[in-house]
Amino acid sequence: VIVIGAGLGAIVGAAVPGRGAYGALLLPALGAAVSAAVWVGLLWAGLTFGGTWIWVASLGAGVFVTLATALLLPRRRTAGDAARLTELTRSGA
Repeated sequence: VIVIGAGLGAIVGAAVPGRGAYGALLLPALGAAVSAAVWVGLLWAGLTFGGTWIWVASLGAGVFVTLATALLLPRRRTAGDAARLTELTRSGA
């Protein structure tokens, strides 16, 4: 599930515009980490390896978090960079 989660994170990173706002490995690493965490949580909750829902939930959570990050991070980064540039140009005058 970790390798598949990383692969899906890489696919999301390649498909969503704004890749310049974050590194090349952020989304694959995030997809792997979230998928693994959900997988372990569901194992503790009693689901089994062979069940369909553990795969769907784990990989779905990984894709959801990477997609949300890929959509939100570039906007926040652009706004933060603009605010910091304004702050720096004001204080230098």
